Order: sequence, then C-alpha cells, then structure tokens
Amino acid sequence: MQRSLTDIKAPIEKELEIFEAKFRQSMKTKVALLDKIMYYIVQRKGKQVRPMFVFFCAKLLGNVDEATYRGAALIELLHTASLIHDDVVDDAYERRGFFSVNALWKNKIAVLVGDYLLSRGLLLSVENDDFHLLKLVSRAVKDMSEGELLQIERTRRLNLDEEIYFDIIRQKTATLIASACAVGFASVNQDKDLQEQVWQIGEKIGIAFQIKDDLFDYGQADIGKPTGIDIQEKKLTLPLIYAINNASKADQRHLIYLIKNHNKNKEKVREVIDYVHKSGGMEYTKAAMYKYRQDAIDQLKQFPHSDARQSLEDLIWFVTERKK
Repeated sequence: MQRSLTDIKAPIEKELEIFEAKFRQSMKTKVALLDKIMYYIVQRKGKQVRPMFVFFCAKLLGNVDEATYRGAALIELLHTASLIHDDVVDDAYERRGFFSVNALWKNKIAVLVGDYLLSRGLLLSVENDDFHLLKLVSRAVKDMSEGELLQIERTRRLNLDEEIYFDIIRQKTATLIASACAVGFASVNQDKDLQEQVWQIGEKIGIAFQIKDDLFDYGQADIGKPTGIDIQEKKLTLPLIYAINNASKADQRHLIYLIKNHNKNKEKVREVIDYVHKSGGMEYTKAAMYKYRQDAIDQLKQFPHSDARQSLEDLIWFVTERKK
C-alpha cells in the first residue's frame, strides 16, 4: 500500500521545520516591494519534495548538518527562481492555483525577482565555502537552460524523436531533482564517485517524475493544469510521439495538421487526445515511467538498508503515483 506524503516525510519532520524557518529568514529583504513578493512566494510553497530528496539523500550514509540545510535552501532558491522565469517564458499567469509573480507584478519585476533568488543562492554558498555544492547546482542551471532552449527549438518544428524528448526532460526537469539528491549526499559525504551515483539516481527519478507530469495532459481535468495544454503549445511529449510514430502515413499527416493548425480548437485537441489513448500511447509511456522508477530503486539498493533509504523509495513511488 502506497504511503501518504505526510507519512513519508515523518522521519524528517524536524529537519523540514528547521529548514522552513531558515528558508523564510533567508528570503527577507529590506526592499519593501521585494519583501512583499518574497512573502507571497513563501506562503504558496509546494509539497517540499525537493528538500525531502536533499534530507533523505544526506541520511543515506551520514547525518544532516548545517551544510545540508544550506544545500536544501540552495536547491529551493534555484527551483523557485526557475518557476518564476518559466512563467515569464511561457506567459503563464497561474501557478498551483494562484496568480504567478508575473501576473501580479509584470514580467520585468518577475525576471528581476528570479535573478535575485539565484543571487541569494550563490551568496549562501560562497559565504559558507560550499563550493562543492555550488558546483553541483551550477551543473543543473546549465542543463535547465539548455533543456528549455532545446524544447523551444524543437517545438517550432514538432519534435517526433523520442531520444530528443528524453534529452529535453532530463535537462529541463530531471537535473534539478538529480542536483537535490547529489547536494544532500555531498553535504555530508565527500566521495565523488558515490555523489555521481546519487546524481544518476536522482536523474532517473526526475525523468519518471516528468513522464508522470506529461501523462496528466491526457488524463482528467482535475489535475492542476488544463488537459491538452501541451498540445495547445505544440509540445510533443512521449504519449503523442509514440502515437504519431506508430500511426499510418495518413493518420500521421492528419495529426500533425491538427497540432500545427488547430491546436487551440478544443474539439480538435480532444481528437488528438482520443487518438493517443486508442494508439496505446498511454500504456507505452507508463511502461517507460515504471522502468525509470525501477532503475532508480535498483540503483538505490547499493546503499545499506535504513529508514532514510526506505523513505526515499517510498518518495519515488509517491512522485510517480501522485494524482496531481
């Protein structure tokens, strides 16, 4: 039976409370407008999944210390900055059911706030000589930027290549979870080979996480984002890539025509979604997600059995079985 997120995080409840207090403090500023925006951001925090990865990975072969808390803050600052910048890039005006920063304060301020959060993360690391953690996070920032640009490039000419799809989600999403896992582990253990192993585990988790997110686009409408939004934005994800690549030439032409020319028409989008379901695209995509999940769990078993490892396994199951 799958455990709830509340049960999974129970072993690190104390660490998360301490982290939250430290993170709130790190977001305070003397600039009134900025402080108001920081307060707005903190009040609308998500499930804290990435800090959970940080703390559980730190406990695989060590104990949480001050460097771990700074690492968790660094990851959360980067994550928050990337969400704000993504909303600007995507012209998105909602985030988790609330207005996005750019919706309330416009793009110019949103970009500057994202930059400010990144700078806070850099200073936090530099001032405490956490250069080994900063190196891991810088690797993630580079990957995320390249992934976003690759997706923009491929969206313009409709990506039908599975390999490119996996490159995009590895860089755009998986790398941040990989860095969360690696930063947590590296905050208490200096073994470079093991740090890379933990990064690879996190990357597999992140790919499975993003595949789950892509599946939502073809499911019900009560999942936090409108069904069919990826099709409307001409983003071809794995279910649709599979459906098109395994369709007849006539169906391929028709589907591509609909995506290129009628992607804002709800009925036409529904037609594409229905085709994906009939093609077996959902089953194929779920199988890929389950494989990445299992690969991550199998690789995790190289570490000694512990409450932290078990909780990490449960968290991997949670992010791939979640309802939204």
